[in-house]
Amino acid sequence: MVPEPGKIIKGSIEFEGEDILKMSPAELRALRGGQISMIFHDPMTALNPVLTVEEQIAEMIYKHSNCTKRESREKAGKMLEMVGISPSRGSEYPHQFSGGMKQRVIIAIALSCSPALLIADEPTTALDVTIQAQVLDMIKKLQSEMGTSMLLITHDLGVVAETCDKVAIMYAGEIVERGTLEHIFNRYMHPYTEGLFNSLPRLDKDVERLQPIEGLMPDPTDLPPGCKFHPRCPRATKKCAESLPELIEVEPGHFVRCHLYSERKGDC
Repeated sequence: MVPEPGKIIKGSIEFEGEDILKMSPAELRALRGGQISMIFHDPMTALNPVLTVEEQIAEMIYKHSNCTKRESREKAGKMLEMVGISPSRGSEYPHQFSGGMKQRVIIAIALSCSPALLIADEPTTALDVTIQAQVLDMIKKLQSEMGTSMLLITHDLGVVAETCDKVAIMYAGEIVERGTLEHIFNRYMHPYTEGLFNSLPRLDKDVERLQPIEGLMPDPTDLPPGCKFHPRCPRATKKCAESLPELIEVEPGHFVRCHLYSERKGDC
């Protein structure tokens, strides 16, 4: 998915034991949509405006399933019904649907071939709170019925708490902490994760002002040396500016990228 002139210069992306970066264009086409599907960030622009919603769902099914065009259209109608839209509306165009309905259509496209992995990029950002809850409930229900794993990308920790089993916190393109939902929400350790939770309103605490993380995100083309968070970190030391900490396991299944904990581990 990295467009030109971007390129992947090292590392690997493994899916079910195979390195995706070594696949041929034909193998990638079969993988995308067939085994790995995606719900895109903005439902308002993710659909083709000149094709009916039924055509767009049927195209995915026809490309990745061993069926005729007629059979793919019939299954497209069933997918619309599955996401709570009457099949009779399949002949309509995206501009005739609300934001929440468009997102349902995108989910129908993504799940039409029963993928093993669903990538959801901010699937509820453009929706109001009520529709957000409906869409998330539907994704979880369909995910459970189809046995699909989901990689959720979001800034909303409330959505994470409702949806995820494992969590990775990222800053400036690097994972700074990862673990189970219990680890991240109840025993977070990285100063950035702590800053995220301190900046959120809480029902059990009455405060006059929230505590935002000081400073601004660094320019991705000019990242600071050492730990990328150190210019904004209230607990930074000289070592933080000099070297990048490793991602270490501080308890079973709980990993943190911070010199505070790497030093403690060395002392042990």
